[in-house]
Amino acid sequence: IAMSTFTDVPQAPPVAVFKLTADFKDDPHPQKVNLGVGAYRTDDCLPWVLPVVKKVERLIVEDESLNHEYLPILGLPEFRSAASKVALGDDSPAIKDNRVGAVQCLGGTGALRIGADFLQRWYNGTNNTSTPIYVSAPTWENHNGVFKDAGFTDIRPYHYWDGNKRGLDLDGLLDDLEKAPEKSVFVLHACAHNPTGTDPTQDEWKKIAEIMMRRNLFVFFDSAYQGFASGSLEKDAWAIRYFVSQGFELFVAQSFSKNFGLYNERVGNLTVVARDSDNLTRTLSQMEKIVRTTWSNPPSQGARIVSKTLNCPELFAEWQGNVKTMADRVLLMRDQLRAKLLALGTPGTWDHITAQIGMFSFTGLNPKQVEYMVKERHVYLMASGRINMCGLTSKNIDYVAQSIHEAVTKVQ
Repeated sequence: IAMSTFTDVPQAPPVAVFKLTADFKDDPHPQKVNLGVGAYRTDDCLPWVLPVVKKVERLIVEDESLNHEYLPILGLPEFRSAASKVALGDDSPAIKDNRVGAVQCLGGTGALRIGADFLQRWYNGTNNTSTPIYVSAPTWENHNGVFKDAGFTDIRPYHYWDGNKRGLDLDGLLDDLEKAPEKSVFVLHACAHNPTGTDPTQDEWKKIAEIMMRRNLFVFFDSAYQGFASGSLEKDAWAIRYFVSQGFELFVAQSFSKNFGLYNERVGNLTVVARDSDNLTRTLSQMEKIVRTTWSNPPSQGARIVSKTLNCPELFAEWQGNVKTMADRVLLMRDQLRAKLLALGTPGTWDHITAQIGMFSFTGLNPKQVEYMVKERHVYLMASGRINMCGLTSKNIDYVAQSIHEAVTKVQ
């Protein structure tokens, strides 16, 4: 019998967060809790379709003027412009100067990938795969993979999380910025840092921007949680808008998976802020070529939902209310978890639970304690100790707090 062409293909390890969900599903334990995957849940632990999304989906179905013809290669124009406005602000001088453009992408990951592919072809000398790409330590694991698969060979961590003080290692971060080779690319989380939930303050962002401008470093923002972090679109976009106001040319990868609850529609946007409209035009022309050979042109349904919502003042206001509902529930769970851990007398400091922001909390639990949580308590969380606050509900929070308390007291 002939050998298979694929005999030498090794089995790839499973994607950790999806493996965690599969393990959770297979677990028959009645009190099991899934704090792994990054998706919003209601207090009944169910996915939430935003009311405004339901409303807009009905409008789309009834709209006889819509069809399923191809979109332009760069995507739905009214989606792209509205998405960039959400990131940069309605009154952004950069938008008024016609130096902001965008590419509709397949989720935030697609936006990162198109940006990475462009940089790999055209940034810092053509096809410069040896440009250092800096990602935070720790970061969302896909950041490493996307830039590696785009061809970059030098992906480095920059200091971010200080495990001892359970917060930002600002000195380490600024030092890395000072020492990075000129033209290095830094991937910055715009808000609600994944996985730590720890963001720089506005003053700290100013220090970061000052060094990056002086050292000629490229800023690539990943904005996956705007509105979801604090409940305020403005507050969560502050860092991006500050960098633009300081004259940076930059990329912003935007995802609408979380703040619209459109996880499976893959609605992303890559916003490009250039020096002037001529530079923008040439940049977008090259991005169009990259998109053409990647997905040719993007899907319309999710983009239409977001576009109609953002471009209608009444729907926009309703959406902001929906986003605040999600953000407020997360903030409530943070307050309650911290209070319950303190009431149990759990050793250590737990202030970081409420100081952190967004969907995730970096608990500070070590791998052995995480293993105890999963094996003994059937509470599923990432090996890093990251938990999704949305997995907590009024029904399971006591059980989770007790589980953390046991893990910390029984396992060193």
